[in-house]
Amino acid sequence: MIRDSESFNILLDTVARLVREKLIPRETEVTDTDEIPDDLLTAMRDMGLFGLTIPETYGGLGLTSEEEVLTSMALCYASPVFRSRIGTNTGIGAQGIVIDGTDAQKKKYLPRLASGEITGSFALTEPESGSDAGSLKTSARRDDEHYVLNGSKRYITNAPEAAVFTVMARTDLQSRDARGVSAFIVDRDTPGLTVGPYDKKMGQRGSHTADVIFDSVRVPAANIIGGQEGQGFKTAMKVLDKARLNIAAVCVGAAERLLDEALNYAKERQQFGKPISEFQLIQAMLADSKAEIYAARSMVLEAARKKDGGDNITLEASCAKLFAAEMVGRVADRAVQIHGGAGYMQESAVERLYRDVRLFRLFEGTSQIQQLVIAKHILR
Repeated sequence: MIRDSESFNILLDTVARLVREKLIPRETEVTDTDEIPDDLLTAMRDMGLFGLTIPETYGGLGLTSEEEVLTSMALCYASPVFRSRIGTNTGIGAQGIVIDGTDAQKKKYLPRLASGEITGSFALTEPESGSDAGSLKTSARRDDEHYVLNGSKRYITNAPEAAVFTVMARTDLQSRDARGVSAFIVDRDTPGLTVGPYDKKMGQRGSHTADVIFDSVRVPAANIIGGQEGQGFKTAMKVLDKARLNIAAVCVGAAERLLDEALNYAKERQQFGKPISEFQLIQAMLADSKAEIYAARSMVLEAARKKDGGDNITLEASCAKLFAAEMVGRVADRAVQIHGGAGYMQESAVERLYRDVRLFRLFEGTSQIQQLVIAKHILR
């Protein structure tokens, strides 16, 4: 659902120019320093990228799902770490409030998230609870007009930068499933909340994750999302439907970059007196990559349009995330293969992207979890 094609095309052109002129030239610097420079963060804030999906009422751009995925594809032609930095504000770190928050919660937090003044983060995964979100152990005990949170979260994206967390915690301490889980908005400066050091990851340097520990953290009862206990898991699943579709779009953008890197190299690299692009086995890898990218892009756009039409897209989001995440891994592998030894060197963009995109088969639900979600739906 493109509401205003002319204005949206201006946005896409602006994002493409940012990618080409500012982000891609700084990718190596970001990898070497494990930090996104402040001037690039300012540029992204000034463009409104931190508020892409936050409603216009609260200072965001209020993009539709179709507009969002197309923007993600354009932005993720550069290293996916740049999108990751804004992604919790446009996605999981804010969408719980957007979807299920009270009016007071929206007014308090969404304008600052939309402007990029603050960063949001989504704290669901725990040391012993990942895909099995219903088994989480972080507790929230009611104490008059507060809840007291105890527990720890793991691999939390943008936790080192976050000023506010959406935290899933168990309010029904006797329950053993998702029905006892509630969602809380927790400010970083709340006493008892600590964030651990950066995780040392395989790839995605410049995008930070860390543990978040809650030691008798007192959270006002007014900060339970939606004002009601026991709705946290439902909120999380709504957020993850949207997130999975967007990650599929991210995979498409990264795959398009990988294909272009492979194609350009194949045209320039000479062997046996001619460019390797003239060899049919190289052409086969390029063709397979193009076909799979086209398929993933089509899946993402169809699912986004269905969501804009008001349909439940849990099945479609899982299908798109599963296919696109696996697809970009195959495209990355072919890109390295086409580069040969040069693709194994760290100064190569495809070497870095090969490591970066491996994450997409793991987070927001592993490929195997997507398979289970899909099977559950088709077996009904």
